[in-house]
Amino acid sequence: MSSYEDITFVGLDAHAKNINVAVILPGSGEVDAQWQITHDERSLRRLAKKVVKMAPGEVQMVYEAGPCGYALKRNLEKLGLCCEVVAPSLIPVKPGDRVKTDRRDARKLASLFKAELLTLVHPPNETEEALRDLMRAREDAKKDLLSARHRLSKMLLRYGLQFLETKNWTLKHRAWLKRLRFDQPHAQQVFDNYLLSIEQVEERLKMLEAHIEEAAADDAYAQQVGWLRCLRGIDTVTAMTIVAELHDFRRFAHPRDLMAYLGLTPSEHSSGGRTKRGRITKAGNSHVRRVLVEAAWSYRHRPAASTHLRKRREGQPVAVIAIADRAQHRLYKRYYRLKEGHRKPHNVVAVAIARELVGFIWAVLHHQDATRAA
Repeated sequence: MSSYEDITFVGLDAHAKNINVAVILPGSGEVDAQWQITHDERSLRRLAKKVVKMAPGEVQMVYEAGPCGYALKRNLEKLGLCCEVVAPSLIPVKPGDRVKTDRRDARKLASLFKAELLTLVHPPNETEEALRDLMRAREDAKKDLLSARHRLSKMLLRYGLQFLETKNWTLKHRAWLKRLRFDQPHAQQVFDNYLLSIEQVEERLKMLEAHIEEAAADDAYAQQVGWLRCLRGIDTVTAMTIVAELHDFRRFAHPRDLMAYLGLTPSEHSSGGRTKRGRITKAGNSHVRRVLVEAAWSYRHRPAASTHLRKRREGQPVAVIAIADRAQHRLYKRYYRLKEGHRKPHNVVAVAIARELVGFIWAVLHHQDATRAA
């Protein structure tokens, strides 16, 4: 392992078509070389040879996480180079700096990397990334379904057609939609198109959920998913979302670390002995945060083990079930203490419950470590 003084730091401002490169050689405080390459395999090979030839010792590269994903990191590591990915939102910014170019960004990355002022992200491997994409594809399909339904309902509203017998998208509502006919041919064509679009998205969603159920049964995920499903409000899709997005829960040494990663901790502005806390930071993983807030609503009900929940708990460790039961009792009391005692709005209470639920999720995923320590 090279000493810190022997390391060559390389900042990469990566885009789909090109990459700006900035190099700081050992013993130098400024960028010693800078150039631009095209973002393709051949150029990366040439970059690796050029940087290795320039550098007398170890080479460490860095670029921002973004739409290019982690393929660049993996390709550079295959070429024998060390490459890290940093969180863009946590890169220090000078208040008066109003000039931003790709060349300046590459220089800035190299300088801040050498000064150890960048926050590294924990990239998933290719298998973990594929599972994460599967879960996000289902989330996208849900959004598409909501949009398709809104388009149809707003069209019907323009024509003065409303279904008042039951809620929308029940069996009765769907039968009513099938019976609808319009006098104008073009209106009928639009209606049929909207309805077909909804049916297609629903089929797509069923297919994705079948793939998720299949993945959840895999040995790599079945154990953790089974533990998480012992908690009220968390079934297969929510559990798989948590597992896919966290992909390595052991990197969170304390529940507060996981809460901060999910953006569920309150913002704070403290100065001169005055402390002011505000809304949650929302600075972390929005996908897990969303499913946890949804799960939090189930804790407004009295603690109980429904038939479905008892079935989910069959064959699971007693320690995990005990944690899940403690979660039910604590979060139910907490919900009504905030709602009735402190008169907090429903949404604020749900977010607070989601934050505390994270602590129980952390305990469930770490229960084996606690058992060994005991």
